[in-house]
Amino acid sequence: MNVLVIGNGGREHAVIQALAKSPKVDKIYAMKGNAGIAELAELVNVDYCDVKAVGDWVDAHKEIDFTVVTPDDPLALGLVDELESRGHRAFGPRKNAAIIEASKAFSKELMKKYNIPTAQYATFSDYAEAKSYVETCDIPVVLKADGLALGKGVLICKTREEALQGLEEMMLESKFGSAGSKVVVEEFLEGPEVSCLAFTDGKTIKPMITSCDHKRALDNDEGLNTGGMGTFSPAPFFGEQSAKEIMEKIMVPTMYAMNAENRTFKGVLYFGLMKTKDGYKVIEYNARFGDPETQVILPMLKTDLMEIFEAIVDERLDEVNIEWQDGACACLVLASGGYPEAYAKGKEITIGDLDEDVILCHAGTAMKDGKLVTSGGRVLGVCARGKDIEDARRKVYANAEKIHFDGMYYRKDIGIKYRDIIKE
Repeated sequence: MNVLVIGNGGREHAVIQALAKSPKVDKIYAMKGNAGIAELAELVNVDYCDVKAVGDWVDAHKEIDFTVVTPDDPLALGLVDELESRGHRAFGPRKNAAIIEASKAFSKELMKKYNIPTAQYATFSDYAEAKSYVETCDIPVVLKADGLALGKGVLICKTREEALQGLEEMMLESKFGSAGSKVVVEEFLEGPEVSCLAFTDGKTIKPMITSCDHKRALDNDEGLNTGGMGTFSPAPFFGEQSAKEIMEKIMVPTMYAMNAENRTFKGVLYFGLMKTKDGYKVIEYNARFGDPETQVILPMLKTDLMEIFEAIVDERLDEVNIEWQDGACACLVLASGGYPEAYAKGKEITIGDLDEDVILCHAGTAMKDGKLVTSGGRVLGVCARGKDIEDARRKVYANAEKIHFDGMYYRKDIGIKYRDIIKE
């Protein structure tokens, strides 16, 4: 079959690399793609946030049998609904289910209503009320823009001054655009974090292997919040006891809660979790594959990804046996100088001879005058599997040294986080 993948980042490159291995897939199209994706797919230059334009394009291209919608914005805008209404098969949650990521306030209220463990919180649309609350609440505190903010709309404030400044930036200065017009003020939790993604068709939910992200720009979790500077999988502290707790108290209750709200979720449901002294709690939900978590999860998948996608659309996920590779995987993000704030584009990228087992996921890349150049803040993800996390991280760092572009920077501590925590 011919498959269209929506998106142009490292996550989409990882998805396309997995789909390219499927015997079910004949040709891949990507909207809009990047330089790395172009090696595996035919690029389509249509604004994927214009859901009508995408629908028109798919209507006009009868050869497209299946569309995979991966980014948060088109999901929240209802692209899957649009395609389905035109008779096309599409993977991803519908608009009324994608709200679990598109509105932090909705997700917090859902968890409260259905007793899904999460941090205490308060939601504000009025700046004066929010300011009054922050002036007296416990510190540290977490501020979250209600809407989508490219994974950056979360501020962990260690002092009251930081919290008040962050609130002003969100609600008065519109630092995150309209996403910050409503703000969730949340209790600060402590403990190791883990990303638990799951496939679900609304009736069955099957977890993927775990991963750990590094959101801060600099080593030792310092610097500004980013979309993710690297990942490793699996989480070293995560065992059978954790898996059982999360399935029973978080994953299955969330699936049933969405069904009860007439918002059946079909696709990839991302659970950002923290292991606190009181057990696991939900930090956030995402309505799609994480980025860069996908870059370490999909290389570990043994089962045909296209088979899983079709089973979810057809609501027969219970029939698919999902298998995973042994060992571990790591991903190191190479970023443009200045990211996550202002950064230059168009810097030439040179790539030496990488080891055969290293996977390169392009994120912010383009071709210009026959040369590979930077076109985003997160430029490349250097990924590798190994017998364990130490082996995988050794490979990614050795190969990162073979890549160069002006201003390139990356964290030096990916894969070290949590390694001293004893596994269950």
